[in-house]
Amino acid sequence: MTNGIWMPQRRDFLRLGGAVLAAPALIGRAAAAQTLSVRTPGGAFDDVKRRTVYDPFKAATGIEIVPVAATVARLLAMSKSGRIDIDCIDTGADALMQLELEGALTPIDYKSFTFTNPDDIDPAVRTPTWVASYLLAFVMTYNTASFPKGKEPKSWADFWDLQGYPGARTMAGMGTGTPNLEFALLADGVAPDKLYPLDIPRALKSLSKIKASIPKFWDTGALSAQMMADKEAVLGSLWNTRVQGAIDAGAPLAIQWNQNLVMAQAYGIAKGSPKVDLANKFIDYSLSPEVQVRWLTEYQGIPANMKAYPSTVKSLLDPDTKTPWTKSKGIPMDNGWWAANRPKVSAAWSNWIL
Repeated sequence: MTNGIWMPQRRDFLRLGGAVLAAPALIGRAAAAQTLSVRTPGGAFDDVKRRTVYDPFKAATGIEIVPVAATVARLLAMSKSGRIDIDCIDTGADALMQLELEGALTPIDYKSFTFTNPDDIDPAVRTPTWVASYLLAFVMTYNTASFPKGKEPKSWADFWDLQGYPGARTMAGMGTGTPNLEFALLADGVAPDKLYPLDIPRALKSLSKIKASIPKFWDTGALSAQMMADKEAVLGSLWNTRVQGAIDAGAPLAIQWNQNLVMAQAYGIAKGSPKVDLANKFIDYSLSPEVQVRWLTEYQGIPANMKAYPSTVKSLLDPDTKTPWTKSKGIPMDNGWWAANRPKVSAAWSNWIL
């Protein structure tokens, strides 16, 4: 059942038995009618992905992708009710970890893959129940008029240096689901490999040192880019995809990739979905090197498939290592920690922000 419309399933074809074999044209028509509902971020993300992934996938398999907007709360409610109307989930890895903890995901069948070799996916972002579709990062962003080349901040300790690098800042707030506690701890002297479990009180105490210089903690990527483009802030922590979009639109901004916090957009399959085989096929297709290059060259994301690294957008590659900046200078976000501790962080944040 998809959007109230019955669609044929694999078991229906099996019941047809020899009749299907005797009428191959029916297979083509039935396949063309198949749909797969996928939770997506929507907006420009879907615009690009439709051209580069959804439509080519339909041409290759006959399966139409139907994007659906849904929050984690809705996905959890769907799982608990047993009325599954979203089959595949495309969201942040931390959200998928939360769904996994609630038993709302079914394992991905990597053995069924034909478009992608699962071993080519970065093992750091390939688990039994979710797999990255691409990587992005929280990065330090600076206004190039305020901090010309050679005088830009190079670490989060610099970001916290209000005298050496004066001006308003902006950072991710609780509305994003992952406020920048990691950067606050790095600025306070915590080593990258000692960040987790995050010391919440220490992080908030560190943030208090620059709180007066932060007119607003952003809650959407669009707001973060707008604040930087309008010079409401001259330093910020932003998603690299949003920064690049602003740069391409002419904003005088640049990225400092040192100590970037690596995040993953990822796929999972809803437990109880009657279309697990179609979901696996879609995930398999979209992770193939050719599709990753076609999609992420336009979207300017970092491939999860390591075979696509050579064709990654040049600005996303470290010229010294020829690998993505997320590999050479990145610190992986601990999605499991965030999934388990978000309510605790939210409560502490609410008290602190007031």
